[in-house]
Amino acid sequence: MDILKQLLIISILYLVSMPTKAQDAIKKRGRDLGIPFDGIPGKYNAITDVPGIEVGYNTLISGSGNKAARTGVTVILPKGKTDKSYPAAWFSLNGDGEMTGLPYIEDYGKGNGPIAITNTNSVGVVRDAVGEWSVKKFSNNNQDDFSFGLPVVAETWDGMLNDINGFHVKKEHVWQALDNASNKQIKEGNVGGGTGMICYWFKGGSGTASRIFTIDSVQYTLGVFVQANFGIRKDLVVSGVPVGKEIQDLMPIENKVDRKDGSIIVIVATDAPLLPGTLKLVAKRVTHGIARTGSISSNGSGEIFLALSTASPTYNSKHSEETWNVISKWSLDPIFRATVEATEEAIVNALLAAEDMEGKNGNKVFALPQNRLQQILKKYNR
Repeated sequence: MDILKQLLIISILYLVSMPTKAQDAIKKRGRDLGIPFDGIPGKYNAITDVPGIEVGYNTLISGSGNKAARTGVTVILPKGKTDKSYPAAWFSLNGDGEMTGLPYIEDYGKGNGPIAITNTNSVGVVRDAVGEWSVKKFSNNNQDDFSFGLPVVAETWDGMLNDINGFHVKKEHVWQALDNASNKQIKEGNVGGGTGMICYWFKGGSGTASRIFTIDSVQYTLGVFVQANFGIRKDLVVSGVPVGKEIQDLMPIENKVDRKDGSIIVIVATDAPLLPGTLKLVAKRVTHGIARTGSISSNGSGEIFLALSTASPTYNSKHSEETWNVISKWSLDPIFRATVEATEEAIVNALLAAEDMEGKNGNKVFALPQNRLQQILKKYNR
């Protein structure tokens, strides 16, 4: 037996013999675990597979007791570090949440500059920080210019693990996330705005996935990013399997907390050329992806989705006329399917990437154990 085969056998035996906790320390994404997701992902299986998209994080973990900071901010730059506009639309499945800048998008069918996601009490400072960063980057030194814009900033509530009234996110943290944003592979789980989030009573957070699809021989990419902070344990479904009903232990440890329903923010981006009205239809399809994971979208859950295209219209010299080349409505099914599939996978990836976290007042939330998930899926022949 050659040396490579011997090393392979030793490695396999070592992994099999490792304690459960040690095995789960080697974090894998859904596809790496063999979860049979539909569709073809892009290079990174992330929203950054869409050309031009950049993502940045700042993760804040410090302190303990009632001053524990377990929070952060995530930024998504649809046109990179520019103030260029992009067609956009939004949909609210349940409005117990916040996403700023939506009236402008509703009326004009476009957004400008970065999108940010953070915790509920930090929306204001993050919005102002994005605006100030944009002024510094894009101002024409005209006192009356509109470089500040109407920033899009969304939130979910992390008050069980995070000292949310401590206002730990500062404008400098937002600027760092913006300056460090890249188009590479994205970290998931306990990072950025998703740091202190809980999903299906497991540790939740940031997650992403992508799909490649073809319409009339042209290949397009669609990516989804989620900040997952929603759902109750008994409802969790993975690949059609009632995982939440199978894992009834590992419930959150709660001390001095008034539990609130969570939320989910979803950003969908594609390079497929779409009108704002069509993007509204795409945003609505996010609901099916969330439903595949079992949620009923409870009353207190803020569930707000933004869909955008990086393919912008062209303008005449005076910007008085714009010209669109767009995919027709009767050709949209591949885009709808990609949205549903990528949303489902992004949520599962967020759960799988997350790690156990102890936060405010000793409250603790456990990660979804990967080895047990695999065993349950096998039990149901998945």
